[in-house]
Amino acid sequence: MSVFNKIAVLGLVLNLGFVSASIASDAPVPLKQNWSYKLGKKGSFDRAELQRGYQVYKQVCAVCHGMNLLAYRNLKSLGFNEAEIKAIAAEYNVKDGPNDEGEMFERPARPEDRFVGPYANEKAARATNNGAFPPDLSLITKARPYGPDYVYALLTGYTPAPEGVKVMEGMHYNAYFPGHQIAMIPPLVEGAVTFSDGTNATVQQMAKDVVTFLAWAAEPEMEERHQMGIMVMIFLSVFTVLMYFVMRRVWQKVK
Repeated sequence: MSVFNKIAVLGLVLNLGFVSASIASDAPVPLKQNWSYKLGKKGSFDRAELQRGYQVYKQVCAVCHGMNLLAYRNLKSLGFNEAEIKAIAAEYNVKDGPNDEGEMFERPARPEDRFVGPYANEKAARATNNGAFPPDLSLITKARPYGPDYVYALLTGYTPAPEGVKVMEGMHYNAYFPGHQIAMIPPLVEGAVTFSDGTNATVQQMAKDVVTFLAWAAEPEMEERHQMGIMVMIFLSVFTVLMYFVMRRVWQKVK
């Protein structure tokens, strides 16, 4: 991991204080999910699942959370073509310049630009969220214990507070959040998005898809690394067999 990414991870961990807790009890260990990209150790993402996850992020999560380590051109790995990526990027404006007059200006984003965040700066984010600072999601599945399992549990863990538990004003009860009281409102509601492939947008389905997308965003080189690993193992296997026969030939006359 580069120094930049290490610094980003540290900053993300520190910024996770955007939610606060008033109960000292620890959250339960999240249930282990069967993530498609881990089944059979195949190490590859389902493109339809990634595109649904990106749709959930774009329509739901991006209202509050940025992903400033991801560029629009990275969406090619999700199966989007060049024209689609250009159209997605052009929906946003970025500040550029200076121009010939020495002034900064806004222009439509291009594929090489990083994802445009929902806020101009941290103070604007806190002012909009009653002092809370929504963390960047680029590395969220690596920044929390239990990774994607925790993020999934958090998204699906909103329940009514148990009897006798008082939820503070502006907070929401979540079974998996440390302290169980979180500032973030339940982000996923049944049917919040309409998937183009006809998949039923249940809370569990949307959570699974968006967490898969976030896992890809945190490690977009995973598939390439797995493929390289397979090639190395094949090479080493062939090399081992060849060396075995070379050894047999060299030492066949030695008793």
